[in-house]
Amino acid sequence: MATNASQPSEEDIEKLVRDYQMLQEQMRTAALQLDQLQNLKADLERAKAELDKATGKVYLTIGNVIVETTKEKALADIKDRAELTDARMQSANKQYTELKSKEKSAGDRLTQLYKQGQGGAV
Repeated sequence: MATNASQPSEEDIEKLVRDYQMLQEQMRTAALQLDQLQNLKADLERAKAELDKATGKVYLTIGNVIVETTKEKALADIKDRAELTDARMQSANKQYTELKSKEKSAGDRLTQLYKQGQGGAV
């Protein structure tokens, strides 16, 4: 019973499984980051809505310090933070899409190897 030379070794298969699991973990991390960025974006939108309604004094939190500021400066700060969050979301979405593509390819390869192994065992 000769083995197929194009058949990957057990070590190759184990490496592919480890790589697949690592890609899944990276996808979970990227998805969590995206979720956090979406929550931040929603918080910024709520803050802007509240600030638009504000008629009195306006305060801005900088680290652990709260300082009085103008409504215009606070709106500009929110706008800047929203733009930065949007850029980070685009980057995180791109990363997630790339990881998803790699994960699908690795999963398809594992499925193919599994089917080949089942066929060879029959």
